[in-house]
Amino acid sequence: MGTLAKENIIVKRSTRPIKPAPLPPGARSDASGKAVKNVILLSLPDEEYSMLRPHLEPVELPQYEILHDPGEKIAFAYFLNDGMTSLVALSRDGRSVEVGIVGKEGMVGMSLMMGLRRGTFRAIMQMSGSGLRIRSETFQEVLLYAPTLRSELSRFALMHGMQVAQLAACNRLHEVDQRLVRWLLMCQDRVDSELLPLTHEFLAQMLGTGRPSVSLAAADLENAGLIENMRGTIRVLNRKSLEEAACECYGVIQHFNGGLGLKWPSPNSFHNSGGYARIHRKLSQMPVDAIASIHVPIMKGAET
Repeated sequence: MGTLAKENIIVKRSTRPIKPAPLPPGARSDASGKAVKNVILLSLPDEEYSMLRPHLEPVELPQYEILHDPGEKIAFAYFLNDGMTSLVALSRDGRSVEVGIVGKEGMVGMSLMMGLRRGTFRAIMQMSGSGLRIRSETFQEVLLYAPTLRSELSRFALMHGMQVAQLAACNRLHEVDQRLVRWLLMCQDRVDSELLPLTHEFLAQMLGTGRPSVSLAAADLENAGLIENMRGTIRVLNRKSLEEAACECYGVIQHFNGGLGLKWPSPNSFHNSGGYARIHRKLSQMPVDAIASIHVPIMKGAET
């Protein structure tokens, strides 16, 4: 004990390399020469992207196209360049509710990463777009020799799991109007447009409620000057006020945007602060095992 007290103990800080930032959209092209915008693909080193590139097939993804259904074999993994996919839980009586969304920040068909060939949810294009797809067998073969791809997908899976957990809490604890606001904001985060091509019928299916409830909530938001209800489209008029009207679930989910390669929260966004901004910057550079130790805040009242 005396010897230990006399010695200087030096604790070395970890020298783990900082995660490099993804390349800017358009810095890479697919085999057809079209610009790549998917964050996962832009995050890969050249040697890993070169392994994937010959197998990536450009594809147009129209609205409502089903990419895979629960229990069925997943034929392709999809890397979206634009547009948005909903992951939807289906019940035997035909009801449905959205449990997650995927845009240019991730991959559709994440079961393949774990060696599985079938998914749990329906993946349906909520907003039309385009992307790149690769056959599931080929993807799983390439994955064995692509450590950065495995790491990036693990990061996405972890953060997406946090998002799914928060959405489950939101669907249980908050009313339709708050959930609609949260949902519109999450959509806009991924498409970077004030125009969201969505019908009230489809919104009702995604939120797990009836169309009249969605129409009433959308009308209230329009009367408040936050959105404009157009035929088959919703226009966001006041993003800042929409953020202020959102439930706290969006504030929690939004803090993971940086780590997913999406835009950062605006300076005036709901629940934003200097402390959270620092967390955002660090989160986008952290290794997966470090992110796994983060405590995810759940809304007040969830414990009751």
